[in-house]
Amino acid sequence: MQDPLSAAFAALADPTRRAILARLAQGEATVNELAEPFPISLPAVSRHLKVLEKASLISRGRDAQWRPCQLDAEAFRRIDAWLDTYRHFWSGSFDKLDAYIAQVMKKKKTKWRKHS
Repeated sequence: MQDPLSAAFAALADPTRRAILARLAQGEATVNELAEPFPISLPAVSRHLKVLEKASLISRGRDAQWRPCQLDAEAFRRIDAWLDTYRHFWSGSFDKLDAYIAQVMKKKKTKWRKHS
């Protein structure tokens, strides 16, 4: 059995599934609505939805014969919590990069002033 985080990242690895999630970020949608922009069959879209559902990234409701899909916020909270452990590293790296760029730009300005 795959852990929820691994399942979520595996599901997110596919660009079609990421596009489906982007559409669902705008609100609930049916399979037909989700399939519209893709040059793939409805069964193929359904398979993508099953992967997203199994990874708990989406949930599917029931409305008569329709099964509208929507994002599952809890799965995204888990992903965000995992990423949060690395934000400090990223922020620190970006701060160091900013400082380096400022230093390089200062040197270039000094050289430019000397040559003008």
